[in-house]
Amino acid sequence: MRTLSFTAAAALLLAGCGSTDRGIPSSLLRQARPIGRGVAFHPAARGPVIGPCKAALGAREATHVEVFAQNRVVLLAAGIGTVAPRSSFAGRITRARCYGALATLDPTGLVLTRPGSRLTVSDLFRSWGQTISRRQIASFHAPAGTEVAVFVDGRSWRGAPGSVPLSRHAEIVLEVGPHVPPHASYHFPPGT
Repeated sequence: MRTLSFTAAAALLLAGCGSTDRGIPSSLLRQARPIGRGVAFHPAARGPVIGPCKAALGAREATHVEVFAQNRVVLLAAGIGTVAPRSSFAGRITRARCYGALATLDPTGLVLTRPGSRLTVSDLFRSWGQTISRRQIASFHAPAGTEVAVFVDGRSWRGAPGSVPLSRHAEIVLEVGPHVPPHASYHFPPGT
């Protein structure tokens, strides 16, 4: 958590220089949301492993999932889809007893799936041990008269929130509460 806070502080200091060529553009800063405080915004991975649990992580395809509630970031836990014992360094899992068909190694929202798997946001939330429905994300409920808003690659998703496929290089945004402008893309690590 200190690493995330330090990174955010460094980014804000760079942006404060008044130059968009060296800092963060002001349009991005207006869209930024802080990470929420408390257990509700940092739910632990406590669900089952989806698919066969293999000793090696193996080849993976990446999807990025962002979750917002009450105008704050909800962190996807490191270790979703893995089995203890786990080793970690700087908040990133470096080894686990085994890895399921989907896994998270850090709390950045990067979800790694085995190539060819047909997994959805429902599978991710089940493995995380959290609820996803038209009216709820984890412990957060949509305000009266509203539903969970879902965006895929910046476009509104009209189906059930859990039905979104975890497709290679998809940018998925789930939110309850005030609207957060969704990102249309994510810079994925090489090889994913």
